[in-house]
Amino acid sequence: MAAMIAVKVQSEPFDASAEAATLSRGRTDVGAVVTFTGICRGSENGEAIAALTLEHYPGMAETEIESHVAEAAQRWPLTGAIVIHRFGRIVPGEDIMMVATASSHRAAAFEAAEFLMDYLKTRAPFWKQVEKASGSAIETSWVEARADDDSAAARWVKPHQAAE
Repeated sequence: MAAMIAVKVQSEPFDASAEAATLSRGRTDVGAVVTFTGICRGSENGEAIAALTLEHYPGMAETEIESHVAEAAQRWPLTGAIVIHRFGRIVPGEDIMMVATASSHRAAAFEAAEFLMDYLKTRAPFWKQVEKASGSAIETSWVEARADDDSAAARWVKPHQAAE
């Protein structure tokens, strides 16, 4: 049976449980489904967050994510993978993104999910702006890349890629 692969970039909320269920529905070769859902926090570093606004380059974002999902499917024996990433204004408590991977065995599903999450956090073409309340005013700032996220993603670079 062919692997079920889906990439969605959307402004609308999604149902993570329903999406993940599609990876095993009607299949007997799935032994593990691993899911991760990123949720907008209400604070960061002790400061309240009013919302996040995520921007992307339509068309390019989908193509880039699809290429990384295809790489995951080449590196691990996946029976399926779903990546959903929202854009637009997202308030605390709302889902931002999800990664779900399925395989006959858990190790492949876990590793592929981590690979995709690290990619989305560090290299996916999204730009994030945070809104913080400051008295009666709202202050916005762009979210900078974090070194620890880059370090986590570096573990997936193949030796030949590091030399390029």
